[in-house]
Amino acid sequence: MKALLNPEFSFSSISQFHTNKLRNSTHSPNQTSLRFPSKYRIGRGACLVVKAALDSAIMDQLGLSESDIRNPSVSTSYRSSKLPKPNQTLLDAQARVCTGPTQTRPLSEEQAFKVFDTILRSAKGELKDEYKISRAQLGAFFAAMTIRANAFPEATQWSEGEKLAINTFWPLLVRVLPPDIIFIADPEGSIMGLGNSIGPQYVGNCATEMRLVGALREVLAGGHLGYEEVQGILRDVLPLKVDDKESSDVSESLLSAFLIGQRMNRETDRELKAYCLAFDDELVADVRSLTHYGEPYDGNTRYFRSTLFVAAVRSCYGESCLLHGVEWMPPKEGITEEQMLKFMGANTSLSPLHAKDLLEDEEVGFAYVSQREACTSLYSLIGVREHIKKRPPVATAEKVQRFVKARGKEAMVAGFYHEGYEEPLLMLMKRRGVHSGLVVKGEEGALSMTTRLRSASISKGFPVNYCSGFRSLSMASAFEVDGVSRQNFNLEVNAMDYGFEPTNTPRTDRSVSKNIELGLAALRGEKGPAYDRIILNAGIVDHLLGCDGAEDISAALDRAREAIDSGKALKRLLNYIKISHKLS
Repeated sequence: MKALLNPEFSFSSISQFHTNKLRNSTHSPNQTSLRFPSKYRIGRGACLVVKAALDSAIMDQLGLSESDIRNPSVSTSYRSSKLPKPNQTLLDAQARVCTGPTQTRPLSEEQAFKVFDTILRSAKGELKDEYKISRAQLGAFFAAMTIRANAFPEATQWSEGEKLAINTFWPLLVRVLPPDIIFIADPEGSIMGLGNSIGPQYVGNCATEMRLVGALREVLAGGHLGYEEVQGILRDVLPLKVDDKESSDVSESLLSAFLIGQRMNRETDRELKAYCLAFDDELVADVRSLTHYGEPYDGNTRYFRSTLFVAAVRSCYGESCLLHGVEWMPPKEGITEEQMLKFMGANTSLSPLHAKDLLEDEEVGFAYVSQREACTSLYSLIGVREHIKKRPPVATAEKVQRFVKARGKEAMVAGFYHEGYEEPLLMLMKRRGVHSGLVVKGEEGALSMTTRLRSASISKGFPVNYCSGFRSLSMASAFEVDGVSRQNFNLEVNAMDYGFEPTNTPRTDRSVSKNIELGLAALRGEKGPAYDRIILNAGIVDHLLGCDGAEDISAALDRAREAIDSGKALKRLLNYIKISHKLS
């Protein structure tokens, strides 16, 4: 039998409080999941916890065949095979130049010649399949080059090597590149030195493209757009109607240039607000308190991701939680909540209406909704996002989505990494009208605060565990309160101040099953770094958001511990897996 990563992690360890019921479980060849008796159902993903030393009698008892035992999946394996792969040479260049005015790293002469030679060979049809450069990649790359030439400080404008490569290759490229790419590379016919008329005269191929081209002229010059203009463009071009490789309505080169261009120019508040509110369609759940969790959609690649397990804990004492995200997202391609839930056998194709039902269910009290089901317009951008390499404005705005509202108090929590995005995120939360908002610089820019000691060599910007936020001092929403009625705060959370021993964060290194294993062990009450992080993140968030019963931090932490040690949190997670299938 194939051994798993952790041979000591057994079926019974998922739920010690119902091990004796396994004897009655049944399994038929036609079932796609393991059947738990009457109360619990966990899908094929539960095979990760089957003990490697199971003998044939136990295998027969559980109804498992050797084919049911699989090696743990890694986060990158969730990428859809239908998505065309980007050209790696150009993607590496985009990682350097498709970024901000101070972060951009100009290409060397050798790098620039390699990139432009690759572009030329692709445009001439000499590169096939995954080596061929997509229009989305070309749009993003040339938009970056144009904005750097027009609007960036001298240090991050074109290097001498890039200028030499452009002078060498552009006379050849202008003969073979399509008009939309030439427009993006030289919109006014003045950057590349040949004085071509294609860029100045380009208007697009349809009414939607005409509007997008007009906006792009401003973006490529380093300018900004109004709220209505951005929102109108997004509603015009999304969702992308993808037929195999190309969008049927708008050139992906223009769209990718628009998305990366706005990020490189550092979006204004009104531009971010347009991305955030463009596709709102909210339901209302009958719960007294609801927290919306905005984890980065592209997941964790190194450290334990705790939010799913924190949600199970907080739901035990009436703090309902709504998580949202995707199964897989570039550029990090890390572990996501959807991967974990899918691997454990939960139904991950629930609509916002289903999420509302789970939030209102007294045996669950938390829910996950996929962007795939809740907002197909934004979800249709995944392929383009992989080809532009860097995160577009929607990567910030999607963390503040509000797919289900609450009749009671509402709060939002979002993770951030780069300094300067904490205030825009809080602005979007206030625009949503929630009662409390919190941004956290957790590990990897996610929400998980850590108990490890702060490094002596502090990285740029805010330290890990930095928190900033606001809370309303009454039941009035953020729309209704004034500055006096809203309390703003910022602080760095030191776990040692609350009795936690310093520990290194458990590493998962893209292993979905390892992350699940750590989380389930903690919910079983196994003390250690993962257990401490779940307690810390539940209790501190309760306190900072001003939740009922969390005025005293020690009491808030004790309440979270009791939810785990009593078995309630684990039971909630198992209930979620079972009930999610009844809603499909």
